[in-house]
Amino acid sequence: MKQGDEGDPIDARLAARLSALRAERGWSLGELADRSGVSRSTLSRAERGEISPTASLLNRLCAVHGRTMSQLLSEVEAAPAQVVRADEQTVWTDAASGFVRRSVSPPQAGLRAEVVEGRLEADADVAYDRPPIPGLEQHIWVLEGTLKITVRDSEHTLRAGDCVRFRLWGPTRFHCPGPEPVRYALVVVEP
Repeated sequence: MKQGDEGDPIDARLAARLSALRAERGWSLGELADRSGVSRSTLSRAERGEISPTASLLNRLCAVHGRTMSQLLSEVEAAPAQVVRADEQTVWTDAASGFVRRSVSPPQAGLRAEVVEGRLEADADVAYDRPPIPGLEQHIWVLEGTLKITVRDSEHTLRAGDCVRFRLWGPTRFHCPGPEPVRYALVVVEP
């Protein structure tokens, strides 16, 4: 959560959900810190809504809890509808990395795929040390700009119209080399 933005309802609901997930498993902050590799103080601040978690932090927590980021974010939204209007789509911003994530078609019971719009500012760099769910299928289609994506040890430079698809088994990195921001569609399919 940004300083002075304590009233953001999605950040408050996200903080409460993160706390509830830990409580459901009966884990202390120390146990969650050991499992996720995130410090106890950062976890505590995130659960109290004092900070807005970064994309990397949420990815680590999602991996521990066996969820995709979209699944976690959908848990703090209202019940999903068949039609998801543009003005009702959840937008989450990681100001620290320059990453903006719009949940175009969030997860819904009985459906395995979801669609996300990602935007990275020029020079933005987001790295994930592990997949939230091993074997998760992803398709990334660049709509505007240039995206450098590293999947395990393979780097791909994608420009408008290019698409890459893969299953997640290891670390990934998203980098916008600029000079303009990049906007892309991400289709995620659970294994």
